[in-house]
Amino acid sequence: MESIFSYIKMYSLDVIGAILIILIGFKVAKYFKAFILKVVEKKSIDATLSGFIADILYFLILIVVIAAALSNLGVNVTSFIALLGAIGLAVGLALKDSISNIGASILIMVFRPFKVGDFITGGGESGTVETINLFSTILKTPDNKVITIPNASVIGGSITNFSEKETRRVDFTFGVSYDDDIKKVKNILQNIVEDDQRVLKDPAPLVAVSELADSSVNFVVRAWVKSPDYWSFYFETIERVKIRFDEESVTIPFPQIDIRSQQK
Repeated sequence: MESIFSYIKMYSLDVIGAILIILIGFKVAKYFKAFILKVVEKKSIDATLSGFIADILYFLILIVVIAAALSNLGVNVTSFIALLGAIGLAVGLALKDSISNIGASILIMVFRPFKVGDFITGGGESGTVETINLFSTILKTPDNKVITIPNASVIGGSITNFSEKETRRVDFTFGVSYDDDIKKVKNILQNIVEDDQRVLKDPAPLVAVSELADSSVNFVVRAWVKSPDYWSFYFETIERVKIRFDEESVTIPFPQIDIRSQQK
């Protein structure tokens, strides 16, 4: 018992000191991460890059804190680093997918196929980029769902960025009956597009006959708008076309098949 009490008396302060170092270190790391994010926000630095830098610095501080706590316990930090390297190698082999996600996050930071706030399709999912961390990219869908995609899945496939360019082309296809006057229909569509203030003059909008289909004459309508106006213009234009076609007695046909019986 005397030996036990002597050990407790000898090392208790070291243990308490190590615990205090870890607790204070974790709080300092969190505070420092929040401070970095606040500073870069004021400096108008890209949120994608700032979040990534804050995560890296946070983990580096944690490593220093753990090393300081072990040093306070009398552990040889040099030996600890060597042991940590060996453990890291074993863990890296076991968690190669997680390591690949970190590598993918670095590629995202370097090549910048998208940034926070962009609407993208990647990893088989679509949504607005909310966060890019060391392991995953977090998207928010238009119906307010949150999707977490491993960075390796994002960078390993094709990425479509709908927000990269300032303008987008909106494509429509409208079918009318063969009995309708195609010149009249073309004028109606041109007027609808040209009267909309969101449509850009350059490149000029296009209205043309694209196909003589089985049940309809198809018109293609192409117009350029600013990217934020894409969906509002898309939905409102479809509604306007239907209303104008009804007013002008233009028929929108539906697929039909004529079946005739032959009598012997």
